[in-house]
Amino acid sequence: MSSVTTRAEEHQDRWSEIVADPTLDGLPYKVETNAQGQIILSPHKNRHSDLQSALFQLLQQHAPEGHISVEYALATSEGVKAPDVVWMSRERREKMRATGDPSTLAPEVCVEVMSTSNTREEMQKKRALYRTIGAEEIWVVSEDGTIRFYSEEEIDRSAIAPGCPKEVPSSEDE
Repeated sequence: MSSVTTRAEEHQDRWSEIVADPTLDGLPYKVETNAQGQIILSPHKNRHSDLQSALFQLLQQHAPEGHISVEYALATSEGVKAPDVVWMSRERREKMRATGDPSTLAPEVCVEVMSTSNTREEMQKKRALYRTIGAEEIWVVSEDGTIRFYSEEEIDRSAIAPGCPKEVPSSEDE
């Protein structure tokens, strides 16, 4: 193996340190790192968690052949990011595991739920990071449940889950 490491590998090493720290175990926050390896904690509102659950269910319904997970850690050149929901095929999951933990290869679908603390610029940067490490689609979901689908540019609907609606069904209907 080469003695030269990539930024993503450096972030994998830093993430291993963070995961091993018992004082950080069980925090009620989304945990990511920035480009310098510093920890970023993002508290969740209940609405955010409800949207994550609804998106998980939408993916189960419209792309049942894949594996779905929440807050899946991905090592990027700009730190470890954790999309709110991800979908990956069996083949991609095997390739991802081979890259280490956190993976340096993205699932086919990465979903981010916007919160009041997120900016459009931040989401554009995350979309670019996920695309750079192999994501085929990035879904950005607004707080009102509107889903926007992206590949290289914004697309009308998901190619992976083409029957998925452009809006998360209201949880009040349940």
